[in-house]
Amino acid sequence: MSDGLTLDDLSVPLRALRLLAGDFGHLAAPAVRVSTIWPDRLELGFHGDLADFEAWRDALGIAPAAVSHNVQSGGHTHVLRASAQYAGAALELVAYAEVPTAAQAAAAV
Repeated sequence: MSDGLTLDDLSVPLRALRLLAGDFGHLAAPAVRVSTIWPDRLELGFHGDLADFEAWRDALGIAPAAVSHNVQSGGHTHVLRASAQYAGAALELVAYAEVPTAAQAAAAV
């Protein structure tokens, strides 16, 4: 796992992050996660606005059909997930947003 890893061991996702910043710097800033548990993975997280996730998904060329849709927290949180390879890194996009109540949905109409 993370025993004995150095910062150099995280160079693949860090390089991918640097390239993403150059290529897609105009998109919304995600929460970024690099972990010694999965040293080749880069996770970009979005909280509260699924539109930011969709903009990144589209920019990265991930097909809408490749996105998984789930709910968690007793049906209160909508979760979107998509994966891609980018610059040698396993890129994970994840978004969390509140599932609107019936009253909120009605008020939005």
